[in-house]
Amino acid sequence: MTGEQRSPKDSFITVYGRMPVLEVLQDDSLAVDKVVVAEGSRGDSLERIRVLARRRGIAVRTASAHRVKVLAGNGKHDQGVLADVVPPRMALVEDFVQRPSSGPGTAGSDTVLVLDAVSNPANVGMILRTATAAGIAGIVLPRVGSPGVGPLVVKASAGIAYQAPILRCRTAADGVRTLRDAGWRVAGLDAGAPADLYATDLPAATALVLGNETRGVSGEVADLVHTWVSIPMAGGVDSLNVSTAAAVVCFELLRRRLRAERGEAPGRQRDQGGARR
Repeated sequence: MTGEQRSPKDSFITVYGRMPVLEVLQDDSLAVDKVVVAEGSRGDSLERIRVLARRRGIAVRTASAHRVKVLAGNGKHDQGVLADVVPPRMALVEDFVQRPSSGPGTAGSDTVLVLDAVSNPANVGMILRTATAAGIAGIVLPRVGSPGVGPLVVKASAGIAYQAPILRCRTAADGVRTLRDAGWRVAGLDAGAPADLYATDLPAATALVLGNETRGVSGEVADLVHTWVSIPMAGGVDSLNVSTAAAVVCFELLRRRLRAERGEAPGRQRDQGGARR
């Protein structure tokens, strides 16, 4: 990303619908930037929304019904109201790579997942939950080719999407280039790759790419991959759902990090070429 204007989607998770907005306002752990109500909207639930927002000091703005539909991105289910939640760990990829490295003693804690056109909101939500649980440093969720972090993603993540370390960029290729230029080793997950995930040494700063549910990793991103790895499988199974594969990868990386923190030898690292300096 070079000089690109920051999108509101890089700063907020937009929640729409009366009950979802009420739930967000009732959760004091969530920071809400503003509530937007469509002109002429009425009802007890809207009055409760206004009261809760006022109690929390959250601005309530009025906009045309059309504008609310545009901001919500869903013309059928916004119910005339939306709220912009501020996710504390959301950042641009280009800002993320500037933060201090966790250092060689915390192997895996700089590891990033890149979702390359993973399009199913349920898969994205489950991946956000799993990666956050495993302590992955960031999940690259591009604006192009990925679903917005809306109600379906939030529901699938069981609410963890609000706290997940989501990294934003325009396209997956943009994000991978930024990570690669900053010293991350790029590994692609592919069922046909000869290298076994469990036997492959990965630097602490690895960007591991997960591809689309049916097409896999895109050609533009594939050209940026340093190493391809696969998950070994038996029983005639040749592939896993992308969210299941993400869980396997994330907790393998957590296992490595825990071994490093306990001082157990991780094995000789054969490939340090892309290690972050």
